[in-house]
Amino acid sequence: MHDTRDRGKHKARQYSHGEPVRQDAPTRKSLLMQTPVLVLNASYEPINICAARRAIVLVLKGLAMPEEENGHCLHAARIAMRVPSVIRLLEYRRIPHQTRALSRKNILLRDRNTCQYCGVVLSSSDLTLDHVVPRSRGGSSTWENLVACCHSCNRRKGNHLLGETDMKLLKEPRPFTLHTSRHIMRMIGRSDNKWRKYLFY
Repeated sequence: MHDTRDRGKHKARQYSHGEPVRQDAPTRKSLLMQTPVLVLNASYEPINICAARRAIVLVLKGLAMPEEENGHCLHAARIAMRVPSVIRLLEYRRIPHQTRALSRKNILLRDRNTCQYCGVVLSSSDLTLDHVVPRSRGGSSTWENLVACCHSCNRRKGNHLLGETDMKLLKEPRPFTLHTSRHIMRMIGRSDNKWRKYLFY
């Protein structure tokens, strides 16, 4: 009887010690799924960066194949899959050599998730877009008038023109061109040696 109680206590301790691990696991998985992945065209030309979650979906749907892995493994209910670092589309996608679509995602990517007033780097969910010239003052939603902005700077600037405040832009906002996209790919790729041969280092 003594041994049985001890085994029961031991199991209880294992459960209590294991509980925090299960609670932390989704956080680690979430961070892993946000890891940047380089996307290559079928011709091996680098064309985009996406989150690991999107890359895995493309691979599982048979639209892309992994070219490089980042060393991590994702375990799901029925599958264990190595997380890709570089994927290649199986069908060639024509990429027009013109400005990308104007969107919140592309503005944040262009500005590298950095508030263009105070320089703080934040997650996408902690940033907003600011009209340099407020819409109420005649400003339009264009590449040249939209910048990534933290909520604090957004409240501080309010409905004012920059000349009416002591705030300044880190750099002049410009359209997101193919050149800009390649530059960002190379900047992010510096932290992942597996990207280098695809980015012409």
